[in-house]
Amino acid sequence: MTTTHASPEPDSDDLTALGYRPQLKRSLGSFASFAAGFSFVSILTTIFQLFGLGFSFGGPAFFWTWPVVYAGQLLVALCFAELAARYPISGAIYQWSRRLGGEVLGWFGGWFMILAQIVTASAAAIALQVVLPTVWSGFQIIGDDPSLTSSSGAANAVLLGSVLLVLTTGINCIGVHWMGRINAIGVTCEIVGVIAVIGALAAHARRGPQVVLDTGQAGAAATGSLGYLSAFIVSGLMAAYVMVGFGSAGELAEETRNPRRVAPRTIRLALTVSAVGGGLMLLTALMAAPSLGDELATGGLPYVLSSVLGSFWGKVLLVDVAVAIFVCTLAIQTACSRLIFSMARDRRLPFSTQLAYVSRTGTPMLPSIVIGLACIAVLGVNVGNPAIFATLASVCIVLIYLAYLSVTGPMLVARIHGTWPKKDDARDAEGREVFTLGRWGLAVNVGAVLFGAFMVINLAWPRPEIYDPAGTSTLLQWAGPLIVVAAVVGGALCFPRRRPHPVPVLVPGRTVPEGL
Repeated sequence: MTTTHASPEPDSDDLTALGYRPQLKRSLGSFASFAAGFSFVSILTTIFQLFGLGFSFGGPAFFWTWPVVYAGQLLVALCFAELAARYPISGAIYQWSRRLGGEVLGWFGGWFMILAQIVTASAAAIALQVVLPTVWSGFQIIGDDPSLTSSSGAANAVLLGSVLLVLTTGINCIGVHWMGRINAIGVTCEIVGVIAVIGALAAHARRGPQVVLDTGQAGAAATGSLGYLSAFIVSGLMAAYVMVGFGSAGELAEETRNPRRVAPRTIRLALTVSAVGGGLMLLTALMAAPSLGDELATGGLPYVLSSVLGSFWGKVLLVDVAVAIFVCTLAIQTACSRLIFSMARDRRLPFSTQLAYVSRTGTPMLPSIVIGLACIAVLGVNVGNPAIFATLASVCIVLIYLAYLSVTGPMLVARIHGTWPKKDDARDAEGREVFTLGRWGLAVNVGAVLFGAFMVINLAWPRPEIYDPAGTSTLLQWAGPLIVVAAVVGGALCFPRRRPHPVPVLVPGRTVPEGL
């Protein structure tokens, strides 16, 4: 039997109206909600890792993929914000897609997101190997070669990542209040680090901002049949990998005070702040780089920072990057645990009773433990198989975009069929009108679906330079579509057939509740 906890009356009424009784503690404010989305994106972590990927294909002009991807993801974020105001409930992607498109679509949306978040958390945790041994050689516990592609480096990466996952699992088990406080502190450190990086790079600029108009020799090497456009599209994968997870505020809606007001705002803010900060980091890095050749393509942002900051301040920044990796892993694990809790509460998963149990700390502990163990198991793939792990980390982003489409797609269908409310009369806990797209809803929704579909194709396209750069396996080259097919088949096998939903919903355009 689950333990219930009191929450503010208006927020409790919101949840009750959606068919659920309050179980989680409402202890998160606006900044903690924003921090959940910002730390999931974690520009300091991801740009540190992926700058070289974008530059190696598109040259300096790859910078323009960043605002393009932001514009597309903003359309998605606006759709999510409207839904967060209407359905402030844990398991956002799953709950939104099932209420818009039915139980089958909702299941696959949640299933894709669970798989993607587990692999994403593993990829974030393994990034410690890139940072900590550089700060202090004592962090290289196994062997003496810190490279991720070496046997000792791969094994040490699994060890460091496992320790990190044990820590984040423990924090998640203690309760969302402590998670929120630790995450907020970490995000504050990350924002300070981003500002410091931008300032240091701008102060050491060797060229002007017009550098972003240069396609460069790096981009010319991968032009393909479409000229530079081919290289530009491939280089956009860097931005596509980074700008995901901004909807985490929706996952924590049941633990946020006045979520109808807070979650829509923090979803938009987390993406926009990440886009502005990340864009300035890219621009200033290109301006301050000692050269715009192969060194930058292979060394990426660490190469630029080491030449600008020197040894001491470079290590200080690496410590800040390690903090960003920590809170990024924590945020992803928290969001995934709430998604599993929400699906288990609806009896959609095996061992649902246990997974939906809320402990005395006011948090579902078992989902956090399961995710931690699953992430450690995924980390183990990196030992002796770094190419396969890198491929998994890339493909999981495709699943995130598919999960987003499971929301924006049926939302568009509802708008076209006229079943989406033209004027939302929902109110927040203070009685004020909540966020709505109004007359712009159809145009924004169409753009979100088109962008999402394009990114799924772009991410999953079997490019050997992305999925099999060593040219050793045709199977790896086709990993994108193959893993998507495997995820669909696995989801179909795991779908809870003949199990009635305890909280059936009326899907727009249908006359009976789904599942009845």
